Amino acid sequence: MHYTYRTSGVCSSKIDFEINDGVISDVVFTNGCNGNLKAIGKLVDGWTADAIAEKLAGNTCGFNSTSCADQLAKAVLEAKAQENA
Repeated sequence: MHYTYRTSGVCSSKIDFEINDGVISDVVFTNGCNGNLKAIGKLVDGWTADAIAEKLAGNTCGFNSTSCADQLAKAVLEAKAQENA
């Protein structure tokens, strides 16, 4: 299933990805630090939503209380909940 998450509090404006049986693929961030966000997408490709959330949740950026990685953690858990609903 394709999922789009609108981010909050970060430079990236949205995150698109596929989720199938809790496994995440094809992560694409819109806006933000292009090189770093492409790398995150490649690194987590094929990971479960739970594994991504475990590694990335709570990560901050500068003085912000969140980061693009933290937003990805929130996004995949939200998508997993919707997939299981």
